[in-house]
Amino acid sequence: MSVDDVTPGATWESLRTDPDAVLVDVRTDAEWNFVGLPDLGEAGKQPVLIPWQVYPSMQVNGAFPDHLRKAGLTPLNKLYFLCRSGARSPAAAQAAKAAGFQHAYNVADGFEGPPDAGGHRGTVAGWKAEGLPWRQR
Repeated sequence: MSVDDVTPGATWESLRTDPDAVLVDVRTDAEWNFVGLPDLGEAGKQPVLIPWQVYPSMQVNGAFPDHLRKAGLTPLNKLYFLCRSGARSPAAAQAAKAAGFQHAYNVADGFEGPPDAGGHRGTVAGWKAEGLPWRQR
């Protein structure tokens, strides 16, 4: 079951204009705490934080669909799934779609995107590189 990729900029626009749009950040607690979070305050929202893989074992969160429901999300929501680089979030979006959340999208290049020539993330592509609002936790 495939999901569409959406650019970070298009995701931000949807979050700002569509009351049913929700950003689901599927990174780990460590990533939220040490790398930062999208700041959705200007859109009047907060990201929904549900790890796709559980740190430190990195096993897939078997209760992921249940956590989406417990967060108050419904099949009417448009869910945009975000991870570090866009590698984990497609699987999370596919699992959500399989669980009945038909409007599930992957945020292309994630929060930090791929590494640049110097091995640093956040400069080539992704949420941070596009200059979208974010903050340290």
